[in-house]
Amino acid sequence: MKERILVVDDDPDILQFVRMNLELEGFEAQTAEGGLEGLAIAKSKPPDLVLLDVMMPEMDGLTALRKLRNSPATASVPVIVLTAKALAEDRVRGLDLGADDYITKPFDLEELMARIRTVLRRAQQMRDLSPLTGLPGNFRIAQELEKRVADSEPFAIAHVDLDNFKSFNDHYGFMRGDSVIKFGARVLLQSSDECGDPDAFVGHVGGDDFIGIVAPDNVEDFCKAVIRHFDDGILDFYDTADALQGYIEVMDRKGERHAFPICSISLGVATNSHRKISSEWEASAIASEMKEFAKRQQGSCYQIDRRLAV
Repeated sequence: MKERILVVDDDPDILQFVRMNLELEGFEAQTAEGGLEGLAIAKSKPPDLVLLDVMMPEMDGLTALRKLRNSPATASVPVIVLTAKALAEDRVRGLDLGADDYITKPFDLEELMARIRTVLRRAQQMRDLSPLTGLPGNFRIAQELEKRVADSEPFAIAHVDLDNFKSFNDHYGFMRGDSVIKFGARVLLQSSDECGDPDAFVGHVGGDDFIGIVAPDNVEDFCKAVIRHFDDGILDFYDTADALQGYIEVMDRKGERHAFPICSISLGVATNSHRKISSEWEASAIASEMKEFAKRQQGSCYQIDRRLAV
């Protein structure tokens, strides 16, 4: 689908000029003659980006920007401010109100299009980051896997999962549970740095599931580092009494108490180093299968798929 740009200005000639060139660049363009109209359109059907002039009658651009940022429907829509004002304090005010970028009139068309593409790309990257861990999410993970498969270069993908996390979350509450998720993310990043692969990639699928992509020659070092760092630090999140006894007790809906071991970490690895993997879906399916084998073992463990192609 084409990305939709809303252009808000009180000059019909500028609206027509910018709209025509946006459409030539492959965008869907919509125009609004003034801040009030632009605000109404944006709230009724939020665009992918707003180009917003500052100097307009009825409602100036900075007032419209503040209202866009205060509305749940448009709070996260990227905004580029178009301004004839060259003073730094005017630009700073726009940025303080939540503008993502600005460009001064009269503007160079090529520069405007470059700024639009940059802001859209940055917004997409920010949307795909996990708000909890800051790691790339499913969209970036899929892109990275698709690229590795298409390049036909050797790679290994590890599906990483925390064991006994739900019982921990139920026992200690989601705030401490979130701390463990963030700890797991730090462990994976640290281990990817240590494994010796400069192109290593770490992503957060969601919940307590992560993805690591490294070169096959580095994947065992990566897995061992993950287990070592995780096991070294996980007890810090337990109450002292629970850490000493090596388990927590959680009551189920029937009022019965069950003992759950300390959280551990399981990694299942798929690799194309000894058999062809034809798609990102196949890679993730094999890694998930191996992760299930790893989870059958007690404590932290990894399993690498070493099966040859039939």
